Amino acid sequence: MSELCVRDELRTLFLFEHLTDAQLDTLCEAGRIEKFPPGPICTEGEPATCFYVLIDGELVMSKRSGGVDIQTNRTSQRGVYFGAWSAYIPGEEHIYEASVRLTQPSRIFVLDADTFAVFMQSQFPMAVHLLEGHKVGGRRQSQIIGQREKLLALGTITAGLTHQLNNPAAATARAVADLREGVGKMRHKLAMLADGKFSAETLRVLVTIQDEVAEQVAKNKSVELTALEASDREDQIGDWLEDHNIPMAWEYAPTFVEAGLDIDWLERISASIEDVHDETCGAKTLQSALGWLKYTIDTELRMNEIGEASRRISALLAGAKQYSQMDRGAYQSADVHELLRSTLMMFGGKIGKDKPITLVKEMDKTLPELQCYPGDLNQVWTNIIDNAIQAMDGHGTLTIRTARENDEMIRVEICDDGPGIPEDIINRIFTPFFTTKPFGEGTGLGLDLAWRIVVEKHNGDLRVYSEPGNTRFVVLLPLQAPPPDGDSSN
Repeated sequence: MSELCVRDELRTLFLFEHLTDAQLDTLCEAGRIEKFPPGPICTEGEPATCFYVLIDGELVMSKRSGGVDIQTNRTSQRGVYFGAWSAYIPGEEHIYEASVRLTQPSRIFVLDADTFAVFMQSQFPMAVHLLEGHKVGGRRQSQIIGQREKLLALGTITAGLTHQLNNPAAATARAVADLREGVGKMRHKLAMLADGKFSAETLRVLVTIQDEVAEQVAKNKSVELTALEASDREDQIGDWLEDHNIPMAWEYAPTFVEAGLDIDWLERISASIEDVHDETCGAKTLQSALGWLKYTIDTELRMNEIGEASRRISALLAGAKQYSQMDRGAYQSADVHELLRSTLMMFGGKIGKDKPITLVKEMDKTLPELQCYPGDLNQVWTNIIDNAIQAMDGHGTLTIRTARENDEMIRVEICDDGPGIPEDIINRIFTPFFTTKPFGEGTGLGLDLAWRIVVEKHNGDLRVYSEPGNTRFVVLLPLQAPPPDGDSSN
């Protein structure tokens, strides 16, 4: 129900108390006073069509977070305004930035958004320019600094990835060098064949044993001996080789152990050679046969190393591709465990088995895939994990947990056993530019960026709980994040 707008009543509201009579008359002619029953009056995210000023009554303001409405203000103060308050800024998509609900019958001055915009631009052009510059400039500054934060994180990740790639690349180079040396020695053995130093029957036996040994090397890849077990086996093989007058016995022993050979294998090889009754080679037949087999084993082992290093490089690059989401759109279906795995791989030099930071994973493998922004979520994991590593000073235990929060959300916890976050600053850690790191080492935007990605972009929630030895960052994500503007396919 509308009622007549009176200039003098508007002047009693703090928002309008310094306006001229002419300006108040303009507002009264353009707007209206309406009586509203209790209930919602505007909803966050919907197009902002009206500017409201409370005259009498009470309202509750709330914002959506973690799938629920969080009350941010409850007031009966006359003159409180809400709705399309920024409609005067040109070129912007204007939506209600909060939800407002009336708790009792209320009288409200109402202006259409377009009319409010015209009034502001015509009556207060300088103020409009200042406010427009403040809002647009502030958002632009936040975007630039946020982008820099992403680049800083990317630099950290790239340095770690480079270090990880260097290890298998160096292993490949070493293996190729060893392989080249071994092939040279094999050419010497081929010269022995050309000279007739092996009979045809001996050669057939050696080739058969060679094939069996190559198969044994392949099988032994998955067998791991302890240092003590390997040392004991080397001693046994070294003694056996010395007993059979084999030169360089202690050079051969580690190679045979690495291939998975033992005394029984050597006895079989010796028996096979003796059964040939090769008079051409005489006593040196066993020595030559074992030398031949050593070069064969060395070649197989080096090829295994090259293959394993190549697979490691491929896995690292695949993880980097998954982490960066280079081959996917911004809004996609994704498995949160795959996102976490690819992010953890980027920290591979610091986290994992036999690394400075022990990783504990407690994953709920029944979780469904999310409709989300995977690349942005990887940025969230990166920032939180990087902070945890620094908090633990590079040594400690990192725990990752996933679970179902309710029918519409999942829960991801990233925990560390560092000293914890002091109680007097824990409520400020998501504040832009707030940092506890030394000057020049942190921008104070990593957790702010994580907050904006989780809460604002995904309609989720980000919380932190901390005490000495147990700091937990809890990320709550809806099964379906809001799609990009204009995308109604999901």
